[in-house]
Formats: sequence, C-alpha cells, structure tokens
Amino acid sequence: MEENKEINKNEMLLTSIYQNVQTALQSLDNIMPSVKCDALASEISRQEGEYNIISEECEVIAKADGINIKDNNMFEKIRLWSSIKMSTLTDKSTTHIAEMLLIGTFMGVIQCIKDQSDHAGADEEIMNLLTKLMKLEENNIETLKTYL
Repeated sequence: MEENKEINKNEMLLTSIYQNVQTALQSLDNIMPSVKCDALASEISRQEGEYNIISEECEVIAKADGINIKDNNMFEKIRLWSSIKMSTLTDKSTTHIAEMLLIGTFMGVIQCIKDQSDHAGADEEIMNLLTKLMKLEENNIETLKTYL
C-alpha cells in the first residue's frame, strides 16, 4: 500500500512538471510569431531549448520508472492559444510580450512551489528535476524583466 502511494506521488509530480514545461513550450511557440524584437526572439529560443531538455528528462524518467505522464488536455491548449492570440491582437509591443511571458513564468514558479509542498517525499531524481525547472523559471524571470 505504501509503495503504491509513493509511485502515485512520483507519477503526479512528474506529470505536473511535464505539464508545466509543455505549457511553457506551447506559450513560447504561440507567442513567437508576434515577437518583433530580435533579442527577445533569441531569448525565447534559448528558453525553448532549456524547457525541451527538461521535457526530455521527464520522458526518460517516466520510461525508466514505468510512469505514464499525461500532456495537457486539448481544452487547456486551445484556451492558452486563444488567450495569447487575443492578447497580442492589439498589442505586439516587446514590453507587452515580455509582460505576458513574465506572468506565465510566475505561474510556473507558483506551480513548482505548490508541487514541492504537495509532493514532498517523492523520488529524489524527480524532486531534483522540479528544482531544476524552478531555477530555470526564476532565471527566465530575471532575464525577461529587462524587456519591460
């Protein structure tokens, strides 16, 4: 019984990390066509590469541990896409795009903090991945501030 609880905790945490990263990747992909500033476009590409590494690490851990991680559902993806499209329809300024990215990144950090608390005691490898994601997002916040 205790082992099942541990597996479930690991699966829930790894799924949450994966969904957090997938949301970030989708957001970056959806926002990129509106970016006019070359420096911000380059920063978004860098962030995308970092998120892709964490996504791949999630998939490797899931495969090794027999965990079935689930992507965000289609409704969530459509909601995110339409929200970004509506927000950039009238304002494609670098400042506005940086603000949108910051809000999303702050939401990602909040999710990481909640996950740390909700899944304390999960597998160390998965907790380390969560820490890596949180550090990435905190660094992204500092970098994005410069575009405000």
